Amino acid sequence: MVYKTSGTCSSAIDVELKDGIIESVKFTGGCNGNLQGISSLVAGMKAEDAIAKLKGIRCGMKATSCPDQLAKALESMIG
Repeated sequence: MVYKTSGTCSSAIDVELKDGIIESVKFTGGCNGNLQGISSLVAGMKAEDAIAKLKGIRCGMKATSCPDQLAKALESMIG
């Protein structure tokens, strides 16, 4: 699934989920090193666990962040 982000430097997140487990995450744009790190950390994690850890994280004065957008993408996938 490709999730179009809102309010962040990244413009999209490509997420592969299988049986509720995150197989891979790839961000388009944003802070490359940090987002590679987040992608690596959540690989193999249950979607619900990643959502619990990432939801609500803010970037500076923004109301959201790339990790928060990933949580929203995962929520939309597990619905």
